[in-house]
Amino acid sequence: MSEQRDESISNQAISREVDTYTGSKTTAHIISHTHWDREWYLPYEKHHMRLISLMDSLLDKLEQDPDYKSFYLDGQTIILEDYLQVRPEHKERLEQHIRNGRIFIGPWYILQDAFLTSGEANVRNMQIGHRDAERYGNPSKIGYFPDTFGLVGQTPQLMLQSGITNVFFGRGVKPTGFNNTVSDRGYESSFSELLWTGPDGSEVLGILFANWYSNGNEVPVDEAEAKVYWKRKLDDAQKYASTGELLFMNGCDHQPLQLDLPEAIRTAQKLYPDMEFIHSNFNDYLTSLKRASQRQLSSVKGEFRSQRTDGWGTLVNTASARVYLKQMNQLGQVMLEKVAEPLATFAHLLGQAYPHHLFTYAWKTLMQNHPHDSICGCSVDEVHREMVTRFDKSRHVAESIVDESIEVIAQAVDTTGFSRFGEDALPLVIFNTSGWERSGIVSAELEVVRLYFREGYTLEEASHRAKKVDLSGRVLVDSEGGPVACKVEDLGLQFGYDLPDDRFRQPYMSRRVRLTFEVERVPLLGLKIYAWLRSNVETDSSSLFQGSRSMENDLLHVEIADNGSFTLTDKGTGCSYKDLGVYENVGDIGNEYMFRQPEGEQALTTEDLIADIRVLEDTPFLASLEIIHHWEIPASADETLGQEQRELVYYPYRQAQRSRQTVPLTIRTVISLSRNSRGVSMETTFNNQAKDHRLRALFPTEIHSGEHRVDSMFEIAIRDNEPAPEWENPSNTQHQQAFVDVSGEQTGLTVANLGLNEYEVLRDGRNTIAVTLLRSVGELGDWGWFPTPEAQCPGEHTARLEIIPHDGDGIQSGAYREAYQYQIPWIVKQTGIHEGTVAPDYAPFDWKSTELAFSSMKMNELSGDVLLRWYNMSHSIAELIIKPRTQQYDFYKSNILEEQGEDIVMDSSDESLQSVKPHEIITLGFKLKT
Repeated sequence: MSEQRDESISNQAISREVDTYTGSKTTAHIISHTHWDREWYLPYEKHHMRLISLMDSLLDKLEQDPDYKSFYLDGQTIILEDYLQVRPEHKERLEQHIRNGRIFIGPWYILQDAFLTSGEANVRNMQIGHRDAERYGNPSKIGYFPDTFGLVGQTPQLMLQSGITNVFFGRGVKPTGFNNTVSDRGYESSFSELLWTGPDGSEVLGILFANWYSNGNEVPVDEAEAKVYWKRKLDDAQKYASTGELLFMNGCDHQPLQLDLPEAIRTAQKLYPDMEFIHSNFNDYLTSLKRASQRQLSSVKGEFRSQRTDGWGTLVNTASARVYLKQMNQLGQVMLEKVAEPLATFAHLLGQAYPHHLFTYAWKTLMQNHPHDSICGCSVDEVHREMVTRFDKSRHVAESIVDESIEVIAQAVDTTGFSRFGEDALPLVIFNTSGWERSGIVSAELEVVRLYFREGYTLEEASHRAKKVDLSGRVLVDSEGGPVACKVEDLGLQFGYDLPDDRFRQPYMSRRVRLTFEVERVPLLGLKIYAWLRSNVETDSSSLFQGSRSMENDLLHVEIADNGSFTLTDKGTGCSYKDLGVYENVGDIGNEYMFRQPEGEQALTTEDLIADIRVLEDTPFLASLEIIHHWEIPASADETLGQEQRELVYYPYRQAQRSRQTVPLTIRTVISLSRNSRGVSMETTFNNQAKDHRLRALFPTEIHSGEHRVDSMFEIAIRDNEPAPEWENPSNTQHQQAFVDVSGEQTGLTVANLGLNEYEVLRDGRNTIAVTLLRSVGELGDWGWFPTPEAQCPGEHTARLEIIPHDGDGIQSGAYREAYQYQIPWIVKQTGIHEGTVAPDYAPFDWKSTELAFSSMKMNELSGDVLLRWYNMSHSIAELIIKPRTQQYDFYKSNILEEQGEDIVMDSSDESLQSVKPHEIITLGFKLKT
């Protein structure tokens, strides 16, 4: 076995000498816990009721039995909220046991999925978990990931920045198959203890639950039963452990408390007098582990994605289960971290109070959807219905914060430059919260007239007057008065109302228009103003069309083929990418966790379909083509699948095929090119009436490369196109966040997405990037038969992508910046003509660095300081230059917990030059000078 381990370590795991042995006694550390999925195979409230019973019994046990030493509360403080929501009278009892070190809480708010939640969501999770835990005592400094479906590469750095030097986890490095069974070959780590190194060099001690986080569950009190139990359990633990300090987890999913554990420990001690059995905790276990001999631990680097397995048990296809949830999550995260927080910070710098309490509420509501069984879409239907409501609630809070913030900012902008055009000029403030200077297409609704009913108008009079408003003779201009090409749509009469702070609601009738235009070079984290006004100045009337099916700007040329696919030519490199946007459809006889294509099935594609194609938009700043595919696909799997599901046939062994009955699948695609864009946008809409299938969009790159790059949490991860030798699954789908990229020496293609978290780089000789748009399945999977008809995702769906060619370097070319900006909506606010302290083209901060990606701007609740965060996308040292535009600050380095670190000296021009290590996550604090 040792030879197999040494061979498997090779490049991924390098042996390293650590502490020498200091003792010979074997100790069994038994840690009581329960892994609490808030919702999964039962709806939330049914799990919730069981949690109340567990916590009641735990408090009673701790008070009645001093030999029941302690309990680990699953690393997530939300359990406290859930319990006290029903049992507020037990708060003092709970707090007493936490402060006495008998209940360990934190460090997280919830146990989140790693790959489907954003970097900032993970930071807020750690921040809120620490803050909530500190109200009761000290947060547990345990990096706890018991059941996470793999782990991102930046986890070690995030742990160290949180003051945590360890990670306890259940998946990602050791071969894991059905029901979490482990293989005896192909190890990535020599032992269950390992050293985990992140891309920046951060290193933590990793503890793999090699025999799962239930390996000490239900310990027998009876001697005969205990003898059999401990013989097996000790052999299993010693098989993987590097020391005599053996870890046994006494608990499992929703596991009730083992009330007779002290008696069971005494039985074990009687049977094995030469060993020590203790009711332990993670802190004591780690202390003992560090004292003991660790021999040689493997140093495992980067992501934990279970690549050294047969590929059937990775649970990776949760990235495409119920895609609508992922799309709602992407929007919810972006609205908080990339829109509401920076705008509220901007407004705070103008004197507005920063709504910390609202952000905490919105983040908590959003994060209640982030546990792995929730955001992964692998629960029963009732769970995911409730998630939709939470997503809406969190987003509504974010939108309310945005509305209040932009009102404050807009009122502070000096728009008097438009007064020379007359009193009926209608100014607009355009906000760019992306963190980079930005150009792009903006669509804004504008009120031309508003008539309040309080002014004595009847409904008929208000409607009549609003209809008579003349919309002709108006143009859009920038802050200098220069004309801007603009498309105007008359939206007609619109009812609306105000909700003033000092009076009853104020209804009105208005006349609105929608303006669509291209803005240019809006400053990062800043604003720019425009106005729609009366003028006889003529605007541009050119076109981006070069024919009925071809579009072109200074950077790109797009040509649509008869089958609806397109060829994209990068004028800078001269490279053309053909057959982009072909759709692929295959059967799926798997479940919410894993995709399984029927054996021997040939994929259906739109390659041989003739599409309906027409011009949709033709303006000087935007060209769009509409493409319609009329397709017939199988209605579902055949009857065999239902039988196999009920009989719990493991999905790789299923024999079901697709039905011969077909249903229509009409796909509407809009391909758009704007005047200054670096990429081509693609919007796909369809009404799904089929079951048991998967729909993907294909983007052949024709680039010769054995690896690709993908956006992950605070990292551009590099992954091999070919899976490991152990991989047997024909599919090699993976997780992404904002984009995936295939690059060569001089060419590259980046495909950005909005909430489409699953992709595959096909082994088809073309390095085709395949992005999953929909996956329809009818069962949860895992340990039983749980039908999930709503996971078939019937009805209307929309998917959005941007295809960005570049010169082979996604960082230096700006392709990755474009992909990140694609995630973030433009924000627009209509305002009036008024004086103000904010210039018409303004941002509170300016920063420069090609290699850094901007991550967040927010306020610290305790200090009131501004916190800005970036991360280095590159493998080299980067330089960050940052300068406040107006106010004077003292700078300091911080971490993800926003703790104040070393001060930063500014130069004479109030600029700061920071050196940023490869892949470093850097947070800077800005304290107003007094």
